[in-house]
Amino acid sequence: MPLYKENLRAARFGFRLATSSLRLLPDFIIIGAQKSGTTSLFEYLARHPQVKPSFTKEVHFFDGGKNPEIDTFAKGTSWYRAHFPFNTGERRRFITGEASPLYLFNPLAPERIFNLVPEVKLIALLRNPVERAISHYFHEKRKGRELLPAHEAFQAEESRIEAALEQHNYKSLNFIHHSYLKRGIYAEQLDRYLHLFDKQQLLLIKSEDFFSNPGQVLAKACRFLEHQQQV
Repeated sequence: MPLYKENLRAARFGFRLATSSLRLLPDFIIIGAQKSGTTSLFEYLARHPQVKPSFTKEVHFFDGGKNPEIDTFAKGTSWYRAHFPFNTGERRRFITGEASPLYLFNPLAPERIFNLVPEVKLIALLRNPVERAISHYFHEKRKGRELLPAHEAFQAEESRIEAALEQHNYKSLNFIHHSYLKRGIYAEQLDRYLHLFDKQQLLLIKSEDFFSNPGQVLAKACRFLEHQQQV
């Protein structure tokens, strides 16, 4: 990115950070799963006239971010608010939200979300675990983060992420990038959310339904979000 664009981007974020106390927290969060259609759903919702999305789709606040050297959660609520639009008052006619697909998989995210926005609406897209794992593998392969053939990568997963799980190091590169099969154990991940949130706050969507009939699923998501504001 050219230097002037970096400076402009930094200046814009600096302004949003300085005005963070006047900004909203999300009404909805798409929590995952990765490679399950979260980007498409977020973009469709963002086009709705009564939705003002976060300035960055994947804020990665509640999971601490993908960079092992930087903990975005430690930056605090002001940093998070800086990613959202201004609060226009009690009669505002829009909702806002973000989509960070690592939230579903990260064990720390549910409690962090609950502590900050306990009334938030949560959307989880769940793809066939085998198809999701294969898509995840080829994504990492394209990015140059995976050098093993697929069958070896899947066999090596348990040993790769074992240390991260034991040490609760959820910013480990292996935990984030090489957790192909573990991410498909949805029941374990959803239980962490249902232990804290009312089930009425969580919408589960089959990715296959979304891929085959996006309009119908989008309408379902809008109905789910309706009582937050009239979306």
